Amino acid sequence: MLIRFLAVCALTLLAACAPKRIPGTEIDDTSDTRAILSVMEQYRSAIEARDANAIQALVSKDFREDGGTPGDPEDDLNATNLVPYLEALFPQLQSPKVEIDVRRVQVGKDVATAIYYWKVSWRMPSLTPRPQKEAELEQMVFRLEDGRWRILSGI
Repeated sequence: MLIRFLAVCALTLLAACAPKRIPGTEIDDTSDTRAILSVMEQYRSAIEARDANAIQALVSKDFREDGGTPGDPEDDLNATNLVPYLEALFPQLQSPKVEIDVRRVQVGKDVATAIYYWKVSWRMPSLTPRPQKEAELEQMVFRLEDGRWRILSGI
């Protein structure tokens, strides 16, 4: 009887010491991870709304994206050319739908990364009458600037 009681006490203590998780995830529940998830949700929502300025408000002044071709600077995006690029792209898109499933968030002192699975669908009648879809595992990098997490890369 005493052994069973001690075992229950030990399990209770271990459970109490386990890190708190965001419900439905394996992500630690901290103010930083919640803030990063909020930025990612704002990003998702801005894409669906086709709101280039809302996306611009989420990125760092040092935002950089290589456009999938690291050796070709012609298609690189940065904080300066992001809005004109999106403003040219968004009118061509119809009904964008985005799902973001965040798998992991790692937070450092001023930099954080989020690994997420992204599923997006849209229509682009000027390209094809058929709906387009894409899904892949991505990484978004954030930097803490003036007390706010901003996207450094990974959109």
